[in-house]
Amino acid sequence: MDFSIKTLDAKTSVNAAKTGVLVVGVFENRKLTQAAQALDKSGAISDALKSGDITGKPGSTLLLRGLAGVAAERVLLVGLGADEEITDKSFSSATQGAVRALSTVGAADALVALPLGKIKGREGKDIAWAIRALVLAARDNNYRSDVLKSKKDPAPTGVKKIAVAVSTAAAVAAKTGLAEAVALANGMELSKDLANLPGNVCTPTYLANSARKLAKEYKLGVEVLDRKQLEALKMGSFLSVTNGSDEPPKFIVLKHLGGKSKDAPIVLVGKGITFDTGGISLKPGAGMDEMKYDMCGAASVLGTFRAIAELQLKLNVIGVIPTCENMPSGRATKPGDIVTSMSGQTIEVLNTDAEGRLILCDALTYVERFKPAAVVDIATLTGACVVALGHHNTGLFTREDDAHDQLANDLLAAGKASGDTAWRMPVQDVYQEQLKSNFADIANIGGQPAGSVTAACFLERFTKKYTWAHLDIAGTAWRGGATKGASGRPVPLLTTFLLNEAKKSQKARA
Repeated sequence: MDFSIKTLDAKTSVNAAKTGVLVVGVFENRKLTQAAQALDKSGAISDALKSGDITGKPGSTLLLRGLAGVAAERVLLVGLGADEEITDKSFSSATQGAVRALSTVGAADALVALPLGKIKGREGKDIAWAIRALVLAARDNNYRSDVLKSKKDPAPTGVKKIAVAVSTAAAVAAKTGLAEAVALANGMELSKDLANLPGNVCTPTYLANSARKLAKEYKLGVEVLDRKQLEALKMGSFLSVTNGSDEPPKFIVLKHLGGKSKDAPIVLVGKGITFDTGGISLKPGAGMDEMKYDMCGAASVLGTFRAIAELQLKLNVIGVIPTCENMPSGRATKPGDIVTSMSGQTIEVLNTDAEGRLILCDALTYVERFKPAAVVDIATLTGACVVALGHHNTGLFTREDDAHDQLANDLLAAGKASGDTAWRMPVQDVYQEQLKSNFADIANIGGQPAGSVTAACFLERFTKKYTWAHLDIAGTAWRGGATKGASGRPVPLLTTFLLNEAKKSQKARA
């Protein structure tokens, strides 16, 4: 789908716009947006509202044809909710309703003339957010996960080109916002594509090759470490997870060096368990197919790199992905085994299904060599986080001090701005008591109470040399049931965070 910006002013009115479908908004209580008022010379739009053909509720739609004095072939009315009270939620519902309707009409192009700069709390200053909501809704509506089907799902019909109407004064900001939105959509699509693939296709080797392909396309730095190199680095914790699998482990390092050479990088670390059986601590069979999604942290790092590379972001960012399978076999790590991490800390593996932290801890030690400005790890780490936060918010964990509070606030703000929200959870020494072991420096689980917190506290022990945050995406990275599929989260949060960091860096230099 193609997107563009079209400027409309007094000389180029909405009435004169030639397009297959012109999209305008209406409110509840029979109110019209400014663009809808301009088209309502014959009263057809007002009559539609009065008759109840469209209610104005967010996402409701009605298609009209042949309006007098209107150059567009069709006019699509879209409900925006309460009169002059457009919220993030109501606008998102409106864009979703609009793109669903546009996918069924017999037109090749559309012009969207919605009040982008009048969203509550964003008035006149965040047109980019509204454009992003529209682009992501359209791309998500068109997304298909049928790559491995012998008969493909029906291809999307309807509108193939969408132009967004803005004033001349807003054109520059709108074009920048559109470029960011398309790059973000591309990154989310890559993340979803990888995560939706089955474990027999998306292996650690497949992820490594995907990283190489991305690096070649966008001239990124890339390095892939194999078992012998991991053994030389003494990553005993990571390697303990892959012992039971025939698939070779990989350790992927991506480098986007868009900032100054002396600038400390931000490092993203993504958990890449391409299939998680639980190992010897075998998971129940029901729903185990969804454990192909245990590499969504890795997928989100690759998706974020796709987005920032396309935008040529002026920031140094490094992506680190430890990836392997967690399988049971005669070689597999057993409950009660003790392994030595790259940091030298010994770990008693009480449950082999708590494997994500075992691969991440060595990755978190490895990234010390980059002397990072900040490190964010992303992992489908605990079912306990789903219990705590459901499927709405990603769990955000950091230490409690000025530097970590700032990082947490920046991530929370990026989540709120992008609609990819997170909620801060505690990382406190009192929880470390649950990780004590009689036989090793630390146990890999701390029992059922506060399971997501103790998992974060485990990781925290390996991050003492830099500012760090942990994102537990177990509840947000994919959907189950009839709508099963990867969500693409938290690519919007991460990309927005990095965009904001790049802006701060440029402002500091000015």
